[in-house]
Amino acid sequence: MLGNLFENLIVDKEKEQFFDLIKNDKVRIEKIVSNGQASAIDFWYEQEENEFVVLLKGEAILEFEDKEVLLKEGAYINIDSKQKHRVKYTSKDRTTIWLAVFY
Repeated sequence: MLGNLFENLIVDKEKEQFFDLIKNDKVRIEKIVSNGQASAIDFWYEQEENEFVVLLKGEAILEFEDKEVLLKEGAYINIDSKQKHRVKYTSKDRTTIWLAVFY
């Protein structure tokens, strides 16, 4: 399978776009396209899987219960399963592209 992470980008200021690139019983690899979206103030992700995230383009801030992490292009972070986190900010001026590996 050949693909390009920077093709088929949808600029939608109303909602994020999620694209499953690979999905099986053990791993899911997802491209996420954000255009200024953030998690609702009272919403926290607390998923069953670990999540390895790479920020390919744009800028974002991830918020955890005890800290905030600024992600710029090329930054990556591993989020342990059950670790509460939320997206506090994504750039409104340019598209933010994430690659997330759930395992």
